[in-house]
Amino acid sequence: MFIRNLNVLNYKNLIQADLQFSPKLNCFIGNNGVGKTNLLDCFFYLSFCKSCFNLPDSQNIRHFEDFFVLQGKYDFGGEPEDVYCGFKTGHKKIFRRNKKEYERLSDHIGVLPLVMISPADSILIQGSSEERRRFMDSVISQYDRQYLECLLKYNRALLQRNNLLKYFASKNQFEADSLDVWNEQLIITGKKIFNKRVQFINELLPVFQKYYDFICQGHEKVQLEYQSQLNNHDFRKLLEESLGKDLVLQYTTTGIHKDDLDLKIEDYPIKKLGSQGQNKTYLISLKFAQFDFIRSVNKVKPILLLDDIFDKLDSSRVGQIVKLVSDSNFGQIFITDTNREHLDGIIREVGGADFKIFVVSDGQISLIY
Repeated sequence: MFIRNLNVLNYKNLIQADLQFSPKLNCFIGNNGVGKTNLLDCFFYLSFCKSCFNLPDSQNIRHFEDFFVLQGKYDFGGEPEDVYCGFKTGHKKIFRRNKKEYERLSDHIGVLPLVMISPADSILIQGSSEERRRFMDSVISQYDRQYLECLLKYNRALLQRNNLLKYFASKNQFEADSLDVWNEQLIITGKKIFNKRVQFINELLPVFQKYYDFICQGHEKVQLEYQSQLNNHDFRKLLEESLGKDLVLQYTTTGIHKDDLDLKIEDYPIKKLGSQGQNKTYLISLKFAQFDFIRSVNKVKPILLLDDIFDKLDSSRVGQIVKLVSDSNFGQIFITDTNREHLDGIIREVGGADFKIFVVSDGQISLIY
């Protein structure tokens, strides 16, 4: 699978563009802040129906305009796919696949598998547990529609249970039967989500370790552990035992919405002791493992977006990453950098493969090779 053509109008600082791409390697050169990341965000949006930065759609519109349009033409083994998104201030977002509008945007997730590696990934290490849960959910949802449905149902039940706890507090009353309805929904969907996450992390871990070992050439060891209250406790019992606390705090204190990932290097939390280079290597390896995992499950090579990934890495690690992305295991790649030298190194490693080079400047994109 690859994208042949992208049309952009008024997306962030991108004024207008009609671009044709190589099915293998596409490079975007430009200074910081000119729109390279915004361009990659267009591809992300067409895969996930939202910006990679989780911005409201109104904030994705170019200044002084009131709408944006994105349209991508894809190739699935010779079969054409057309994906269109349009949003106008004050109106409903329109998302179509082959001219047919989706009733639910969640039905589009997984249709166009994609992995993005960018400086924003640092939030996985520095941010809250919510960011690490979002990482697990976004990967699993790309290949498991049932997981996404369970996640949506769990979040709806969680919202209703929390609203009921607030209602009990405001009315100074308690109705066990009403609460049990939402407890059952949480238990049924929560256990399924937990089991899928356990399976995912167990299968992802050795692939992640393989990539980290390759990039750092075996000089460091990393760990990735799934933390959940359900690891050692029954969910129903947890809800029963936490009821008093939940009533006082007016929200649900136990469940898979409290899960986390413990990210370690050499048995220490990478958040506290990892250098900038180690942090970046950790995240790049994790995302490469994500790519491998989705490819093996879907039997389709996801589109790979690499946004300024070489910054803060020593020459040895840069060289190893160049070797990785030049491998035939990857399909279509979009890569941004301020440094032409890095991109030329990848092109040399690819060796005669189809590629295109674009220059990005103040929201304008030009093909130079």
